[in-house]
Amino acid sequence: MRQVVKEGFKEEKNNREAVWRLEVDYELATLYEALQKGNDEQIDLTKRKLERLRKEWIRLNG
Repeated sequence: MRQVVKEGFKEEKNNREAVWRLEVDYELATLYEALQKGNDEQIDLTKRKLERLRKEWIRLNG
């Protein structure tokens, strides 16, 4: 039973990491676009989202 639960958590973590990577890629593209346009409001918002994602990465792999 423990092995089944352990494998379930491992699979869930792997799935979350894949989604995390997609989220980071999207936010980086958004940040790049905001920098090109000089949109300071969007830059700040995206930086906050990236910071949240950074903390999540540490939690997932720390």
